[in-house]
Amino acid sequence: MTSTKKKVVLAYSGGLDTTYCALYLSKELNMDVYTVLGNTGGFSDAELADIENRTKQLGVVQHASLDITTEYYDKCIKYMIMGNVLKNNTYPLSVSSERAFQAMAIAQFAHSIDADYIAHGSTGAGNDQIRFDLIFKIMAPNAEIITPTRDMELSRETEINYLKENGISANFEKMKYSINAGIWGTSIGGKETLTSDQPLPEEAYPKQVVKTESEKLIIGFEKGELVSVNGEKVKHPLEAIKKIEAIGSQFGIGRDMHIGDTIIGTKGRVAFEAAAPLMIIKAHQTLEKHTLTKWQMHWKEQIANFYGMLLHEAQYLEPVMRNMETFLVDSQKKVTGTVILNLNPKHFFVEGITSPNDLMTDLFGQYGESSKGWTADDAKGFTNILANSLKIYYTVNKQ
Repeated sequence: MTSTKKKVVLAYSGGLDTTYCALYLSKELNMDVYTVLGNTGGFSDAELADIENRTKQLGVVQHASLDITTEYYDKCIKYMIMGNVLKNNTYPLSVSSERAFQAMAIAQFAHSIDADYIAHGSTGAGNDQIRFDLIFKIMAPNAEIITPTRDMELSRETEINYLKENGISANFEKMKYSINAGIWGTSIGGKETLTSDQPLPEEAYPKQVVKTESEKLIIGFEKGELVSVNGEKVKHPLEAIKKIEAIGSQFGIGRDMHIGDTIIGTKGRVAFEAAAPLMIIKAHQTLEKHTLTKWQMHWKEQIANFYGMLLHEAQYLEPVMRNMETFLVDSQKKVTGTVILNLNPKHFFVEGITSPNDLMTDLFGQYGESSKGWTADDAKGFTNILANSLKIYYTVNKQ
């Protein structure tokens, strides 16, 4: 028998906000709730099974887990690596970059079942509300958007109490922190991140430090893409990211606190752990310094900063993003080689690189030591010409 209830597709992660929304939409609004999890590589099979089982307590009609990790890499992560994208020189856009892909997958699912509504659990104070709303309005224009957490201005305590009152069992102590995990890092939000001075406690980080002795890590790139880890070839760059994350996270590498401007104009603070992204970006950037020209590096930085800003601010579908991706790919033709990293508890550094395209060649001389491509008189003449414009300026202006 066909249900007469309205159909709503809920962007679901299994966290506190979306758990509350699922129950609220089912119980209070009497809707047929379809929960959809856009998996960007942050869940194990056991976690996915547990999340699906939990939806059965919430009156959900159907739950779908969509693995979009490969698409996320192919259409986004690879360009963030090529662009060395770090928001405010700190944050690798772990969550902000994946939201567009989750939203697009959820919107497509809503279209496939002809949903009347599409919902998410974002609050009214952050970036995610804009990211989900924007994609939904573009890709699912006929589905009205519902946002219980935002519209009722719910606190985490209110949501926890509602779930308890309705007999929903969960690890509510763990739910005090908002944790968003993906292949490109994990963000952690909690009471400390609402302050300007308090650090996140050690136990709030999902991964703990277990390694105390330094280790070498060798990352291989071919035309800007990951091809090997410690000399072992990988079939797909995602495999390399997973291996690097598994190694680096044991040292507690990649932890930091990001403070930045939200899309709605306020300052926001969030903790994160992203061992693989930070090591990969630093390694890739170092390799580029050896293989790209000065002006390639300059314009890449301008374009990549703009790309990262638009990505952070929910503009993935803006056509100019495709134009910038074309530039980034073209810039990587000579970015091939290996990078040697030294890993230590909670920090790492780059030791060096090897590349057939290394522009730090001794064919024309060695920096600070010898010159083979020019003479002393050449250098003097070059300096004379270089000084001309400023000599004219200061002479004319009598300075």
